[in-house]
Amino acid sequence: MANPYYAPGDRRAEKVEDLFGGIAERYDLLNDLQSFGLHRRWKRRLVGLARVKPGDTALDLCCGTGDVAFALARAGAEVTGLDFSGPMLEVAEARKSKVQSPKSKVPEPGAGQQAIPHSAFRTPHFQQGDALHSPFPDASFDVVSISYGLRNLADFDGGLREMWRVAKPGARLLVLDFGKPDNALWRALYFAHLRWCVPLFGRIFCRNAPAYAYIHESLMHYPAQRGVDAKLRDLGAVNTRVLNLVGGAMSINVGEKPA
Repeated sequence: MANPYYAPGDRRAEKVEDLFGGIAERYDLLNDLQSFGLHRRWKRRLVGLARVKPGDTALDLCCGTGDVAFALARAGAEVTGLDFSGPMLEVAEARKSKVQSPKSKVPEPGAGQQAIPHSAFRTPHFQQGDALHSPFPDASFDVVSISYGLRNLADFDGGLREMWRVAKPGARLLVLDFGKPDNALWRALYFAHLRWCVPLFGRIFCRNAPAYAYIHESLMHYPAQRGVDAKLRDLGAVNTRVLNLVGGAMSINVGEKPA
């Protein structure tokens, strides 16, 4: 049976918006459960690879509830988070309000990043918008990232082209998402986990198994880390690399726009 949240073509955005609108309040909890908390480590790794310098401008596309946006800001960047889901942004804004309190704990920096004082921490700016048609001028950002979002876009190529468009010369582009392991046995076990176990978490904690069965469905239609690397190279990226995590079950793609 086809997943009710997956639809190719023009209806893709509508279906994905329905999905995230329904799970926004428990999105972070489910991420912790299905990844055993490891997603936080992977996001810190992405921020470390971004090599943020204080004063850098960063755009986090499909920012969701703000994990990566807050981590980039904690590393010293001036961050804009863009997402088309109003409910997800409401959660991000609620987290932002807590972080702005002088007594609050600022999100941890990425791996290899130096912590900055709370007084110097600039909270991200969140806004609603389409990652395929963002409202920003060409060459606006020193870092452009997308985590668990490229796979959900109606046009995978268009998403990477938009990241390329808004990146400054010399900017770092980073993509974190589910991957496709090269090892056939591990790939089969991993896909079985996504197909059967992850939807069970969704059923128990969100009463919505199809929302999490969607991960497996969407991954089947996504070129994953190898396809992202090839497309970055086609765009002209240099110093590209693929960082496989958990044997390729997750991956981070990195590339730079030539200076």
